[in-house]
Amino acid sequence: MDCLTHATDSTLPLRAVHPAGLDALLASLPPASTAWLRASGFAAKAQEWRLLPGEAGLAGAVLGLGEDATAAASPWAFGALPFALPEGTDWRIEDAPDAAAATLGWCLGAYRFAGLKSKPQRRAARLVPAPGTEAAQQQAAAIWAGRDLVNQPANHLGPEQLAEAVRRLAAAHGAGFEDISGPALEQGFPAIAAVGQGSPRAPHVAILRWEGAADGPLVALCGKGVCFDTGGLDLKPAAGMLRMKKDMGGAAAMIALADMLMRAGTPIRLLLLVGAVENSVSGTAFRPMDVIRTRKGLSVEIGNTDAEGRLVLADLLAFAGEHKPDLLLDAATLTGAARVALGPDLPALFSDDEELAQSILSAGTKVHDAVWQLPLMKHYVSWLDSPIADLNNVSSKPMAGSVVAALFLQHFVPSGVRWAHLDLYAWNDQSRPGRPEGGEIQSARALLRAVTTLVSPGQPPGR
Repeated sequence: MDCLTHATDSTLPLRAVHPAGLDALLASLPPASTAWLRASGFAAKAQEWRLLPGEAGLAGAVLGLGEDATAAASPWAFGALPFALPEGTDWRIEDAPDAAAATLGWCLGAYRFAGLKSKPQRRAARLVPAPGTEAAQQQAAAIWAGRDLVNQPANHLGPEQLAEAVRRLAAAHGAGFEDISGPALEQGFPAIAAVGQGSPRAPHVAILRWEGAADGPLVALCGKGVCFDTGGLDLKPAAGMLRMKKDMGGAAAMIALADMLMRAGTPIRLLLLVGAVENSVSGTAFRPMDVIRTRKGLSVEIGNTDAEGRLVLADLLAFAGEHKPDLLLDAATLTGAARVALGPDLPALFSDDEELAQSILSAGTKVHDAVWQLPLMKHYVSWLDSPIADLNNVSSKPMAGSVVAALFLQHFVPSGVRWAHLDLYAWNDQSRPGRPEGGEIQSARALLRAVTTLVSPGQPPGR
């Protein structure tokens, strides 16, 4: 990441201060800097900052943290700085409430997707990271890579290219890799094949296997990788397609999580599954009221071709379940209903394992990557009944869409397996500190902490 650097004689100090500590800070600064801050009305409000003049030009900067101690210790307190501070300047943060969170926020705020622009873009100011923030830097690097995947236009990132991203990740960590396509995919992952049969770009299932500890618990990750979703023959309106390049956001989140787990040397065995596919429109596309096979053997009537993501996950969950994982996690941009319920920034969590759910909820709060649990209402299962197949892929009622989608997925999870499902948005509609507009990797840091805590109690990863 080009937003980090090493200390030099030109490195400038950035002082972070709460309103309660402002008088002490002013007393410690040179008189000219103190006079400048007083004259400019600096009050140490959250996200308020000032450059400090010096004899040679620029002497440093001051950042306000506001009254809220929790917000001040979050990554977002420092997320606006890389593009607020002058281009070409290097900084060290002093007095950060949490050095790791400050480093993470700086790195996340420095991200921009500009790989397709013809002219060079403004460079972020650089940070000299504090010692002990290596884990935060690793997590930021994984999130940068995941954001790049979500932001790639669909004509640049199809199923083959998404599978290739998993191959590169496997190579970087010395992990095993398998790419399933063609007849083998049609036979072994029939629901994924059905979703992809309308596109000239064939579907792929990318499989990564990694052993951080030969005798460690098996953690299986499944990601929905729909590289573009037209809705199929149940065609989305034009406005509904504008962000559908992000419909592989669940796969990007699981790829980023796998990267974090491997970078951290987590003592687990890891199985990452990405269903890379395009839901397109053509004479070969699957149709409403078709009945398709799934890997588990259950037949599914297609009530709506725009509910394709759950079909992709169904085959992945069945494959993962065959390996008897100790923990099974999946992520998907699955339903608009979850966004209606919780908005774009709060992924919906579903799990019937209360200990697992609480671990993820607690982890999300601690690392400022929150999720919110919604219920698996068992008596809604009948809404998926079909007169001619084992299941319909959509509900017979126009309510509780995210709950019913999760209940559909649960049919493909073996009994007794610890499982959690994340229904996420994977996008920032507007830029905020640390969260630039565009693709976002939601829930990965929460899941990283939860997994690490579950397999190594008392030793959560650093930020």
